Amino acid sequence: MSTREEKRWQHYQADKAMRVARKEIKRNRKPKGGRSKEDITGRLDDPNALDELEFPQTERVMPRGERERRRAVMTAALAKLDQEKGASDGSLAEETAGRRGVVVEVSSSLCRVDAGGQTLMCGLRGSLSAQETGFTNVVAVGDRVMVSPDGAGRGIVEAVLPRQSVLARPDVFASHLQQVIVANADQLLIVASWREPALWLELIDRYLIAAGRHHLSPGICVNKIDLANSAAICRETLAPYIGLGHRVIFASALTGEGVVELRELLRDQTTVLAGLSGVGKSLLLAAVQPGLNLRTSHVSDSGEGRHTTTQVTMLKLDGGGFVVDTPGIREFGVSGLRKSDLARFYPEIAAVAGDCRFGNCSHITEPDCAVRAAVRQGSVSEARYHNYQKIYVALS
Repeated sequence: MSTREEKRWQHYQADKAMRVARKEIKRNRKPKGGRSKEDITGRLDDPNALDELEFPQTERVMPRGERERRRAVMTAALAKLDQEKGASDGSLAEETAGRRGVVVEVSSSLCRVDAGGQTLMCGLRGSLSAQETGFTNVVAVGDRVMVSPDGAGRGIVEAVLPRQSVLARPDVFASHLQQVIVANADQLLIVASWREPALWLELIDRYLIAAGRHHLSPGICVNKIDLANSAAICRETLAPYIGLGHRVIFASALTGEGVVELRELLRDQTTVLAGLSGVGKSLLLAAVQPGLNLRTSHVSDSGEGRHTTTQVTMLKLDGGGFVVDTPGIREFGVSGLRKSDLARFYPEIAAVAGDCRFGNCSHITEPDCAVRAAVRQGSVSEARYHNYQKIYVALS
């Protein structure tokens, strides 16, 4: 046998062995589980599917290594975000086929996406994961995403574009992780009420800290001032916040006072509304734009708000912009914030802290504390300082 014939024989034998191996693998392969196409597409047509459907998240639907490649693209885009705002969105969008949209509502495994004025009910691509992000949810309301529509009002989220800002809170079951409540908002409007439920200044401070940490412009709206005995008392109570330059709106959804000012604040912005249940967030939004058809309720006999809004929803305003109505949050944590960093979120305290006797002064018990002296002199609000103390002690 010649050398050429010998090589041809070897190639034949190798090819034959490969065919045998493929048949063996195919014979032993187990059928994949999961739902049928008819089951999934049928339930997507159900208007209640957002609350019920759960898609499997473990199925590989991308080529091997594609997930890591896209993660690298997103990481690089985030690094450039502060210098080239918006450029990273286009970079990832070019990498991913589909249409760009904004998530307006989310459940555990489905979301509604506004894609150029068309609302799509979307599942999540199985390769998308929140692992190694520090967050527990893959998508949140406000996320800019790339979707693949199917032409029947449904689609699949292929990629989540880098976030410019987030409002997050500690996850209920994994306190070392955070749950993104809203992504890509411009401002945080803290809604409180003068009574029913009573004004809670510590919660306002916690929201202001959250806004500062997450790069959101804060505003404060005090609703139900029609229940106050004196408008002067309201303004005196909020004077420390006005003095710090925060925009404070005194409003009443019942009488209409402050609604015009509130409407102007919301115009052409993506605004997150946050506050206790029962303070009247939904009623204020209905006054700003009648016909939003938001669910409302009265305060319970105990004086605490009842939870009316049950999930985060983004609403489009006729005058331009979006508002994100969030469920009432009774406690807003400052998870991950170090005690030594708390003072910088209190500008009036930070301004005098350099005159303290000790460089690491906590402004709680140390002698010759310039902050406590300023409180005694009235240049630092006693109420704000009291809130600082409570939050400082609560931080681990």
